[in-house]
Amino acid sequence: MNVRLPYLREKTAKLTTSPGVYLMKNKPGEIIYIGKAKNLRNRVTSYFREGADHTPKVASMVSNVYDYNFIVTDSEYEALVLECSLIKQHQPRYNILLKDDKGYSYIRFSDEPFPRITAERNKEKPGTYLGPYMSSFVAKETVQEVNRVFRIPTCSKKFPQDFRKGRPCLNYHIQLCCGLCRGRISQQEYAETIQQAVSYIRSGSIDSVRRMEEEMDRAAENLEFERAAMLRDRIAAVRKAGETQKMFDADVEEADVLATADNNGSQCVSILLYRGRRLFDKQTFFFREEEYDGAALLESFIGQFYHGRSDIPKHIYVDASLPNAKMLEQWLSQLAGTRIYLHTPQRGTLMRFVELSKSNAAEELALRAGRTAKEVQALQTLGTLLGLKSAPLYIEAYDISNLSSSSIVAGMVVFENGRPLKKAYKRFSFPEKAMPDDYACMQETLRRRLLHFINQDGDEGFSRKPDLILLDGGIGHVHAVQSVLEELKLDIPLYGMVKDNKHRTRAIAAGGGEIAVSQQKAAFHLLTRIQDEVHRFAISYMRSRHKKESYQLELTAVKGIGVKKAQKLLLHYKTMENMKRASASELAKAAGVSKTIGEELYQVIHND
Repeated sequence: MNVRLPYLREKTAKLTTSPGVYLMKNKPGEIIYIGKAKNLRNRVTSYFREGADHTPKVASMVSNVYDYNFIVTDSEYEALVLECSLIKQHQPRYNILLKDDKGYSYIRFSDEPFPRITAERNKEKPGTYLGPYMSSFVAKETVQEVNRVFRIPTCSKKFPQDFRKGRPCLNYHIQLCCGLCRGRISQQEYAETIQQAVSYIRSGSIDSVRRMEEEMDRAAENLEFERAAMLRDRIAAVRKAGETQKMFDADVEEADVLATADNNGSQCVSILLYRGRRLFDKQTFFFREEEYDGAALLESFIGQFYHGRSDIPKHIYVDASLPNAKMLEQWLSQLAGTRIYLHTPQRGTLMRFVELSKSNAAEELALRAGRTAKEVQALQTLGTLLGLKSAPLYIEAYDISNLSSSSIVAGMVVFENGRPLKKAYKRFSFPEKAMPDDYACMQETLRRRLLHFINQDGDEGFSRKPDLILLDGGIGHVHAVQSVLEELKLDIPLYGMVKDNKHRTRAIAAGGGEIAVSQQKAAFHLLTRIQDEVHRFAISYMRSRHKKESYQLELTAVKGIGVKKAQKLLLHYKTMENMKRASASELAKAAGVSKTIGEELYQVIHND
């Protein structure tokens, strides 16, 4: 506990109610957190009040606060501008810090008589460099496209040393290489090609095509028809490459597309940068926020990422509705000197680009976590769909299966990080007198499971609190089990999985109705997997139990073998196969009966 809290509370009680910025400091005087507030007194008081229910991150910050300063502003907007500036300047440890996934990248033209074009992470090799680029993505994509369009060799041969040494490779025959190895292209001709490639990289396809068209016309006028034909083919290749890169509607020239992904307390913000109607660059930034809130993360990120910049595109698309969107638009417009728009697309082409950015963020997190992007995105989508604070990484699902009152069972399956955790699966049985009442059985199942958690008296699987509980059933099952959670004073998200007439997941049942899931493909496929798995597990247990009970009845047909002796045999041998391998005397000994009864028992078992 922070021993300075009484002093901080006393100081805060006298604080102004005006808008402004507050700067939390530790004992050495270092700024550890900067925030803005519409009402300084109310906001700062929330940190130091008694019994405050802080997140782990905020609690850690408060425990290190020795004192704080504040700066009053005339409006909340001015506070936002000042906050962004101060965070950029001081980089406090408890504010999110922008950490790009990689350093700068470059495009290199090698220092050779016949240069090659490659993407590089540094300037260690001799040659001419273009850049720097803010991520390796644009450098690699550009090099790949330029080498293809201008048919520049990518093999390991050295020129002119390797001229006419062997036949041209496959790339030449499929027209991905000019066939420099044949020795029929002069150094001057090749240098012109490289210069056109440089022009293409620097100014894009439109200017590059215009210049090549002028060269083609001059070549035709000078009766250089072979050169004119080569330029014609090159222009066609550049135009085709440009068309494949056009990913926005014709009326959208420039835009940034931002999206977030979350995985086990780690977050990634992905930015796809579109310039001149084509994908120009990609950047990814990583964070560690225990309490994930996509909108809050994006707002803080936007403030830091765009601060001090004037090259802001007219349109910025995000994957979450931002509470302070209008104020951010005003601030961004002031930075850029022109009107900037923040959008949250809900459908159509732009929505697909937001999903593409989100997929990129999920892929980056998946690489770090050793999981697939689909699993990361499915859990995050499910968490958002259900209104959870973060993605549900530990999910338990339950189903009741019965054939008769003597074969009522329940199955519990566990999905951790989007994958089945089979060692944590559990099976529940009920007494023979139990009636086939799904609601009552589901209540009893959850009560028994959660009491193990409360008392911490079960195995490792029972000692963990689930992030989400799913029931194979509708609103009735949810209401029945909700009473158990209230009885045990547990706050665990609880939902039902509603099936259609083909036994496929149709919707999620909540306390107040149903949530459609079919449009959210990632979440829909995950829920379908969970529902299929819990149904399979429960019904397989019911069938094995019913078969065992039926076999028990057959054993009791032997005179001298009652229910208890039959159960004793089944418990001793575990499986029917083990029992069949036993001799008559061994069966008699295990059941505690005479050899005569053992012989009769042996005959019944082997006549089955």
